[in-house]
Amino acid sequence: MPDAISDLPPTATPGRDRLARLRILATSDLHAHITPWDYHSNRSSPAFGLARTASLIAQARAEVECCILVDNGDFLQGSPIGDREALLAQGEGAVLHPMIAAMNALGYDAVTLGNHEFSNGLGFLLDHLAGARFPIVSANLALGLGASPLLDALLLPPTLMLTRMLRDQQGVLRPLRIGIIGLAPPQTPLWDFAKLGNSLQARDILEAAAAHVPVLRAAGADVVLALSHSGIGAGTPVPMMENASAALAALPGIDALVAGHTHQTFPAHDFPAATGIDPAHGQLWGKPAVMPGFYGSHLGVIDLDLRWDGARWRLVTGTSCLRPIARRTPAGTLQALTQSAAEIIAVAQPAHRATRAWAQRPVGQNPQVLHSYFAVISASPAVRLIARAQADHVARALQAGPYGDLPVLSAAAPFHAGGRGGPENYTCIPAGRLTMRHVFDLYPHPNTIAALLLTGADLNRWLERSFSQFAQVPPGSDGAELLDPDFPSFNFDMIEGLTWEVDLTCPPRCNMRGEVIRPRFNRIVALSHQGRAVTPDQRFVLATNSYRAHGAGGFSGARPENVILNGPHASRDILLAYIAKTGSIASAGPPNWRFCAMADTSVLFDSSPAAAAHLADLQPLRAEPLALTPQGFRRFRLHL
Repeated sequence: MPDAISDLPPTATPGRDRLARLRILATSDLHAHITPWDYHSNRSSPAFGLARTASLIAQARAEVECCILVDNGDFLQGSPIGDREALLAQGEGAVLHPMIAAMNALGYDAVTLGNHEFSNGLGFLLDHLAGARFPIVSANLALGLGASPLLDALLLPPTLMLTRMLRDQQGVLRPLRIGIIGLAPPQTPLWDFAKLGNSLQARDILEAAAAHVPVLRAAGADVVLALSHSGIGAGTPVPMMENASAALAALPGIDALVAGHTHQTFPAHDFPAATGIDPAHGQLWGKPAVMPGFYGSHLGVIDLDLRWDGARWRLVTGTSCLRPIARRTPAGTLQALTQSAAEIIAVAQPAHRATRAWAQRPVGQNPQVLHSYFAVISASPAVRLIARAQADHVARALQAGPYGDLPVLSAAAPFHAGGRGGPENYTCIPAGRLTMRHVFDLYPHPNTIAALLLTGADLNRWLERSFSQFAQVPPGSDGAELLDPDFPSFNFDMIEGLTWEVDLTCPPRCNMRGEVIRPRFNRIVALSHQGRAVTPDQRFVLATNSYRAHGAGGFSGARPENVILNGPHASRDILLAYIAKTGSIASAGPPNWRFCAMADTSVLFDSSPAAAAHLADLQPLRAEPLALTPQGFRRFRLHL
């Protein structure tokens, strides 16, 4: 039996009232996960891989005569197999990317670009798109902006018109014209500015769609599908929204929508309902929509039922659902629901074998177990290693310039720390030989180094934004939930070089998007540098990455005018060089932050089941292992 509404097939039955059906199959945020192999942990996974999703695609196609297959972006980068291809391209020129080859084999009908398509530069992207046997659309990413959206010098065609044959009530095949528009976050040029420079510009998602959708309708589109590489967000628009899919659905002329970017699932029981957002029925402003997870975890299915009125096809109703490739058993383990498609495995096999061998290359020694089981509730040695590598690079880069006499601090966050990735989504690197796959586990993204000139007040607000992930905990609480489950771990920045304490009796200052909602409250106390209190006007250099430095995450001071170093070195290469220079990873030293003590107070925290073997790393916090949650996490009671 399905375990969620999102697993249920659409209930509309076209045969009952002689409606014809168009089925839209959608993937999103594949991030170059072709095979069901976790290169970081070096083992197979039931939870991801386009090869597994391909089996669901074949099944869904067999059920309905007229289907199209679309992808919603972030397909080219995000796994070691994709990163290896990027390294090869630097020396050998473009070859057919294995992800493109797999998508060619599956016969995608339309694709849009996500922001991570640009993570390896514009030249890399265009070289590899040349091998695609499917059309690619993008309506708001441009080489130059004109006086209006229709005058922009777009990177790719903004829209596409597909024609498919659909049987009417009498069984006669008639052409159906399907208009498709593609859109991406307008912050894309900023996030990868170190790689793109001024070569890419972006327009507001809704502004672009409002101009191009009427053109599709005027050209005769019977239905219009929006491929929105953007989170669902709020239903009320604001300019330059990163997550604009709900607001986009409200535009007239759009009939169905694929969302993405935030790696969530929709429809889903646990997605929050809001004005215009119906997560139980998978509708945004009454229009069917899907957000099919990430790495191929789900196939989105939108069924549009249409009737021929004698002159054209008319949309009658639409439904949406997700089909998962795996589910969690009552024991908390993941169980595969599909087998990998042999043809996709065959396409990926050469790159897969080469990537596995490459991932095993030794890069140094690790004297201790490095893990992220407690990286969001304590000072994590794994995160501090990244921060120290960044600080070392920035200090050397700036030492001869005007900022050479300022203290260099460093901000870093855990990338694999549970969350939407589930209880398998943690880093655990054993003591001993350190290999390339371990480094990619610690730092999976192709960000470049950056540095900001900030004040003590900026740094205080930076930490307030990070520590807003914790709920307010009244003294004497017994078993209160500690974390906001919607707060992604990659926005939990620690700052190496400072020490501080956290007062959980104070409410959080920011919401999950980094917006200040309680400006009078501050839970960061005793903020110090080298044993002395940080003053509001004190100046510091903060090492970080290009993604964060240009505003991603909503951190105070992360603005282009404060950037004093912007690349070109990749953050992961800096980490590799630091490990090579030191030969062996040094101890992180004493913790640089802690919770303020709260007598007779406990909270609940979820982590990997494997975390129970590492409770000594949490001291002075005392943790009691409790039962597994239905999602497979091990629950712990923390005594504050």
